[in-house]
Parts: sequence; structure tokens; C-alpha cells
Amino acid sequence: MYTVKGKADKDHLLTEHIPLVKRLAHHMKAKLPPSVEVDDLVQAGMIGLLDAINRYEETHGAQFETYAVLRIRGAMLDELRTSDWLPRSMRQNMRKIEVAMSTLQQRLGHPPSESEVAKLLKMSLADYQEMLGDGGGHQLLYYEDFHDADGDSDSFLDRHYVDEDSDPLRSLLDTDFRQCVIDAIDALPPREKILMGLYYEEELNLKEIGAVMGVSESRVSQLHTQAVARLRATLREQAWTGPA
Repeated sequence: MYTVKGKADKDHLLTEHIPLVKRLAHHMKAKLPPSVEVDDLVQAGMIGLLDAINRYEETHGAQFETYAVLRIRGAMLDELRTSDWLPRSMRQNMRKIEVAMSTLQQRLGHPPSESEVAKLLKMSLADYQEMLGDGGGHQLLYYEDFHDADGDSDSFLDRHYVDEDSDPLRSLLDTDFRQCVIDAIDALPPREKILMGLYYEEELNLKEIGAVMGVSESRVSQLHTQAVARLRATLREQAWTGPA
């Protein structure tokens, strides 16, 4: 795996981690619209893997696979962003949900229910759930979160971003952001916390999670979108107040 000069054999790393790229691509595709091709995700992921191989140094302190996963997923998310697969209007709807959740969390002192969020948004519960369904594939992180492209002063990653030349994904490994995410997941309502565990830790797909939870696949998609919105709202709030 190493040359006589002690440097990682890039070809070996590339070959060894191709299955990882494909697994991450299929995992991400499971929650995206049919219009997104898994081959496009794989291609973007391979670019991310190559970037990880070129950038990685053992002195970073993280295991290569940990670092590679971040860069592979980041490349896939960047591909989705540039492809504009989630319309701007849908992003705006998700932002409205996040703001409503943050407002209600502060007002009520606990994670708001779907009915409470729908009421604040002046929508019926059915319409709110339809909005969640339309937002399937909403991500915890978007590349624009690092750059505040719209001039949104409350970009919740601003405090983790150093400068234009820094590597934002690398920065996340070196900050308390990961622990913030863990804490935010732990604060989710029990049902959504279980869902996130089944999806991200057990790596079950939406259909399998539905079978475990006794709900439809579309309902799992709604709950997943809602959980991601809660996490983003929590992380944005922490950007203002700092971790508890």
C-alpha cells in the first residue's frame, strides 16, 4: 500500500475505495427524486475520492476512510447543487419550516409536533406533510452553507469557516461541529431519532425503515425531511448562541 518513499499508493487507495463510493451513491439515491441518476452520483463521488487521496495526509489525524467519506459525500452534494435538482422554491419552503421549528422550539421548550408547525405556517396538516414529501432529499449540509451565497447572515456554518482557501470539510473534522450534530440528533423526538439511527447507522433504506416502523415508505420520507429540518434549525440556532 506504500511506496518506498513512504507515500500512499494512490492506485491502491482508489481501487480499494471504489465500493465505498458506490455504496454511498446508492444510499444517497434512495432518498432522491427519480430524475437523479445513480451513475451521476458515482461519477461525482469518484472525483471526491480522488480529491481525498490527493489531499489526505496521515498527519491530519483522521483515518483515511473517515476523511474520504466526507469528501465523497461533499462532491455528490455539490453535483446535486449544481444540477439544481431541488428547486429554489423548495429550498425556500424548507427554510420556512426550519424557521417555524426554531420559533416553536423557543416558545414551547420542546420539539414542536407536525400539527404545531403546520398551524404556525397557516397550513393544513395534509398540506404540510405534502410539503415535506416534496422536499425529499433535503440535506443537512449544502456547499452554499459554507459560503453564505445569498447574503444570509445566519449561515450556521460561518463560525466553522476560516477563509476562502481553507477546506471546509477538513475544518469540520477539526471542530466541535460533529458533536453538535450528535447532540442535535439526540434531541430529536423519539420517532425521528429512531429513524435517523436506522438510516445512518444501520443503513436501512426507506422501505426497510417503513417496515420496521410500521408506516409507508412515503411517510418515512416525510419524517426524514422533517428530522433534517429540525437538525438544521438547531445547528443554525447554535451558530448564534454557541453549544449549550
